[in-house]
Amino acid sequence: MLSRRGLMLVLSSPSGAGKTSISRELLEIDDDIKLSVSATTRKRRPGEVEGKDYYFIDETSFKLKINQNYFLEYAEVFGNFYGTPAEKVADRLEQGRDVLFDIDWQGTQQLKANARDDLVSIFILPPSIAELERRLHTRAQDSADVVAARMAKASDEMSHYPEYDYVIINHDLENSVKAVRQILAAERLKRERLIGLTDFVKRLRS
Repeated sequence: MLSRRGLMLVLSSPSGAGKTSISRELLEIDDDIKLSVSATTRKRRPGEVEGKDYYFIDETSFKLKINQNYFLEYAEVFGNFYGTPAEKVADRLEQGRDVLFDIDWQGTQQLKANARDDLVSIFILPPSIAELERRLHTRAQDSADVVAARMAKASDEMSHYPEYDYVIINHDLENSVKAVRQILAAERLKRERLIGLTDFVKRLRS
């Protein structure tokens, strides 16, 4: 039997376009992929669990870890730092397991520079700016000032869509999740990720 190397699946979008909702649905129905747990300097939100949602650390500790090359990628977003511990991701890929990343374009660029062969990137676009703003207000997690800041930054974030392998317009959550699963299924079958394929074919030909 052939085995395969795991992959890193990145979902990015402007805040409110749906990447987190899509991620949650995907994790519920696909046991072969797990969410990468990032370290962050932002404050914990209600219901978030240390080590499950994020590793919450102070800014001084975070910057020290940057100097120690602890992170596979890191970025500063809205005044807070986010970073992915490299060792845990590497171990999972070696085991043939997939890792899901809910990160922005800055983090995706770093992953591309550090591990392009393992990366599959998808950018999620909203169906309209009006719908994006409605979703931000509906989720009621941020103040009006924060929502305004996210909307102001959305145009710049969306300009990075050409840097991604795939683009999905999130009209409907169910269909968007289906599209992500189709992409994931195809990427798992890529020849480059199959371990032992050359020897397998040699045996078939002998």
